[in-house]
Amino acid sequence: MIGEPVELDTTQISGSSTNKIYTNLYSEDKQYLMAVKINTKNPKSFIFTTFLFDKNLELLDRHRIIMGIQDHADYFSNFEVDNDGQLVFTRFARLGSGDYLNHVAFVTKGPKADTFAIRDIGAEDRVLDELKLQVDNYNKRYLLSAFYYKQKRGNIEGLFTVIWDKTSDTKYKEVVTVFNDDLRVMAKSSENSEKMAFNDYFIKRIVPKKDGGYLMISEVEYTTTRGSSYNRSDYLYGPMNPADFYSPYYNPYSPYSPYYRYGGGQATRYNAENIMILSFDKNSNMEWSNVIPKSQFDDDGMNQISYQTMNTGGELHFLYNQVDKRTMLLMDQSISADGKITRLPTFHNLDKGYVFLPRLAKQVSSNQIVIPCQYRNYLCFAKIDF
Repeated sequence: MIGEPVELDTTQISGSSTNKIYTNLYSEDKQYLMAVKINTKNPKSFIFTTFLFDKNLELLDRHRIIMGIQDHADYFSNFEVDNDGQLVFTRFARLGSGDYLNHVAFVTKGPKADTFAIRDIGAEDRVLDELKLQVDNYNKRYLLSAFYYKQKRGNIEGLFTVIWDKTSDTKYKEVVTVFNDDLRVMAKSSENSEKMAFNDYFIKRIVPKKDGGYLMISEVEYTTTRGSSYNRSDYLYGPMNPADFYSPYYNPYSPYSPYYRYGGGQATRYNAENIMILSFDKNSNMEWSNVIPKSQFDDDGMNQISYQTMNTGGELHFLYNQVDKRTMLLMDQSISADGKITRLPTFHNLDKGYVFLPRLAKQVSSNQIVIPCQYRNYLCFAKIDF
């Protein structure tokens, strides 16, 4: 411990309430920390309370803001705080059964502001899938992106992206990227046709570049239950239990996962497959694309599958588990700035019996990452230096 515990806030809750009250955020440069709590007791107006702290946990700002809710389908997600201490998050409604977005907007609150500023994104007649937001602190922009469809129950056609300039507070660019046949051939799995190639992909991360460009990283994720598969059209967003989503009718604090579906007590197999990386220049033109092929599954949960990234500056490393001769190995494939993928040797000194959980890993410095792992019935942590 580097000091004594510091009390930041107190909340009184009823016995039936969830104990996950706060959403905790920090800026990319680690100079600001923020806690957000939302009272959803009144379904027509949510009460947001925000606490902004400096790196020494000194309170800089506290505000209590009421936001009117238009209907019960409103959700809030993608909470971030930028290097100026400004809070930003997305707001949207869901259409029909809940698998498409409507009334998509993003919300900001400056360090000293006592109101929210709400800006509509405007996707026109496109049907949007799950929305991702990324703060680009270097270029002072906000990147918002989602896969889109031409119609409900259709196939994913491409990528819809809005770049918002923070300095001028205007929409810098709106870009629609249509996935061509070559990209679909690269992305498709053995189970899907080219037309359906992107239907099981989910945007996982947007990585800004200093020149104003960015990387878009997505991954194939789906479940199979007794031989029948679930996807976006089969209650993907079903009895909502989403992460960072806030709605008056659902528990707002449980983690969202594309794997959450109706279970009915049946055995569920979790699958995570290919990783697609798309690179865009400062004008949002696609520079290159590449795929890291992998195939993972687990019957016990999703912690052992999927991947985590490690940014070393010149390369972006993808760490994931792969079964080889009944042994779970931690693999490392890196991608360079020009899109070249390198498969690196297996990590040295991997002790037998330790199972890594890479999707829960966290990069803690420019060349170091900490990965949780399981050893029998114990939870432990591995530190990896690059």
